[in-house]
Amino acid sequence: MSSARFAPAEVDVSYRADGSAVLRSPRPLGDHPRTLPEVLARWAKVDPSRPFLAERADRTAPGAPGWRTVTYGEAHAAARSLGQALLDRGLGPERPLLILSDNSVDHALLALGAMTAGVPAAPASAAYSLQSKDFAKLRAIASLLAPGLVFAETAAYGRALDALDLPVAGPLAALLPTRPGPALEAAAAAVGPDTVAKVLFTSGSTGHPKGVINTQRMLCANQAMLAAGWRFLEERPPVLVDWLPWSHTFGGNHNFNLVLWHGGTLYVDDGKPAPGLIDRTAEAFRDVASTLYVNVPRGFDAFAPLLEKDAALRERFFSRLEVVFYAAAALSQPAWDRWMAMVRASGRDVSFVSAWGSTETSPLATQVHEEIDRPGTIGLPPPGAEVKLVPNAGKLELRVRGPHVTPGYWRAPELTAAAFDEEGFYRIGDAGRFADPRDPRRGLVFDGRLAEDFKLGSGSWVRVGALRLAIVSAGAPLVQDAAICGHDRDEVGALLFLDPRGCAALIGAAAPPPLPELARHPEVRRAVAEKLAAHNARGGGDTLTVRHAILLEEPPSIDAGEITDKGYLNQRAVLERRAALVERLYRSGEAEPLRIP
Repeated sequence: MSSARFAPAEVDVSYRADGSAVLRSPRPLGDHPRTLPEVLARWAKVDPSRPFLAERADRTAPGAPGWRTVTYGEAHAAARSLGQALLDRGLGPERPLLILSDNSVDHALLALGAMTAGVPAAPASAAYSLQSKDFAKLRAIASLLAPGLVFAETAAYGRALDALDLPVAGPLAALLPTRPGPALEAAAAAVGPDTVAKVLFTSGSTGHPKGVINTQRMLCANQAMLAAGWRFLEERPPVLVDWLPWSHTFGGNHNFNLVLWHGGTLYVDDGKPAPGLIDRTAEAFRDVASTLYVNVPRGFDAFAPLLEKDAALRERFFSRLEVVFYAAAALSQPAWDRWMAMVRASGRDVSFVSAWGSTETSPLATQVHEEIDRPGTIGLPPPGAEVKLVPNAGKLELRVRGPHVTPGYWRAPELTAAAFDEEGFYRIGDAGRFADPRDPRRGLVFDGRLAEDFKLGSGSWVRVGALRLAIVSAGAPLVQDAAICGHDRDEVGALLFLDPRGCAALIGAAAPPPLPELARHPEVRRAVAEKLAAHNARGGGDTLTVRHAILLEEPPSIDAGEITDKGYLNQRAVLERRAALVERLYRSGEAEPLRIP
């Protein structure tokens, strides 16, 4: 266990006659600030010169060295000015602010200004503006939100703004000189626990994005819950280098609010886990020694090779590190082993932990309190949270209740009503199980998405989450992700997304060839078939055996909802969009699919 202090793993379990159970912490959630603007004001008073936000100077001024830094005092003053500027433009609780921007200091200041004035801020995924071809999701968001104003940080968002035809805020420099007045004082005084802080849009796995209401109560309760388990955060302010988009709850709530809550410093990483962009991440970590490393599985996969081959970067990266944390999707065993090897080799006492939750739980719903030896463990409910386990199709469905759970969806009462059960527990759609049924303190293990599982023609259930991880692990480093199919069929099949870097190394290419070329390359096809055959040879029955696979020639589409900008693959969307490929997969005599022994 790391020298970082964690709260003891404790849980009370109430078993019910219907087979369900409710888990809760025996410790109450203590008193805590009511709103995030209160937290910002407190740090601005306690230590106004402490660095709060930083971004690389060359992001806005090409060639400029170093980092642009904003202190807590400066951030608080800017938030008040920007809050007044938004009120002057007619914004309020029913006229939100739509933000089109990557993570940046200006984005953060404007969002804090909106919160200060009681204006809901709605950051839309930058991919909906910069990678989309039809702007359909962005238009759907704007139609539902009905914003009073749109902020777009750079000219790159010009086409998206044209598609929306809404009032534009203009550059932040034009808003910052606004002097706070009585209107701001009145609006700020009205901000309380039930004030809508932001509206976050889900990735739209079943249609257009849904607007999840995030209240100040949710966000503050969630940070108090997180802090109750991670006691080491009280010892020194955290330093975090982070790329995770603020349009999602992981980056925008868990990470950003964690830094603000504890008076830490957030260095905005303008890199991403993608070829070329991951080098920017490496540059950031050469400059800054973070105390936490927080990422999604795709980020772990992309950054590991750079750390392994660069001893100076690796030494700098681990020099102050206390905790490595993954969430948002399951980490594969090979990725876990790879990172654990680097942790052990670093000689530092670093904990590798995880948690579980969703946009609707802001996001923490369970938290790991102890050292874990394999991926999948998601921990226990923190103080103030309750998790209900309900038998469902041979699994235990997870449901969540507490002050950190959303009151519902923006202007969608029918969706809100369907999201909660008769006891007020949010139906998150995931399944879980006890790591050790004899000792609930060992925590819960993630057991997949209920909507993804299906039955073969034999009536046997295929557990998609577990099988997907097994296939990705077996196919490493050639297979990046997999969509599992076979509903009502006799055998399981898979649509495989290749990892261009791993495939390029296999065939000796200096740079990854185009995906169609890789998917048709005889050596790649042979190697993938061998890896899946080895997986099948380990046994496990029909539901764990993959007999058919197609190597996909097109990456997952964000417009079609196949993937989020965090790299999470939407199984249902992939199978629906590529239904013709699924049919080809099971059609006899086709040449393209791999037939796996």
